[in-house]
Amino acid sequence: MSEDPESPVRKPPQALDRRACLERLGSVAIGRVAWATPSGVVVVVPVNFVVDGPAIVFSTGPGDKLTAIREGRRVSFQADDIERALHTGWSVLVTGIAQVLEGPEQVHRIEQFQLDTWAFTPDRLFVRLSMEEVTGRVLPLRPGGATVERPEGWPGHIGALFPDPAAGRSRGRWW
Repeated sequence: MSEDPESPVRKPPQALDRRACLERLGSVAIGRVAWATPSGVVVVVPVNFVVDGPAIVFSTGPGDKLTAIREGRRVSFQADDIERALHTGWSVLVTGIAQVLEGPEQVHRIEQFQLDTWAFTPDRLFVRLSMEEVTGRVLPLRPGGATVERPEGWPGHIGALFPDPAAGRSRGRWW
């Protein structure tokens, strides 16, 4: 299927340098940690994280992820941000060796970041992933991607999805 010659030119993804990757990592709070099990199955789970100098820090508890880390298997970390309406976004991938932070000074320093976690883990441990390899790319803004603007009150306008509770209407759901 060929593209319409009248359509705006779309640009391919652009590589990000290390500095741009780190800036983007610092702008989001959730990423994904990936590792391979001994049988070769790749597992990917979401984690809250912070950037600590040349490393990603996240917390975990007992389980397969911690086992992979303690066995010294390579771990990958990915974070992204997208703007669906504009068909633009970015993705950063970090690969390296992760280590459990066990020294009280290290743990205390990381606790100062107030790393949020969604899942309560009574045996919470902090993990530091070195940024041995960092790659990223950005999808440039697609020309002509956002051309429809709906006045308030029209179906599909955010006000229609989340009506004003003061007007006596309940808040709607959009998902």
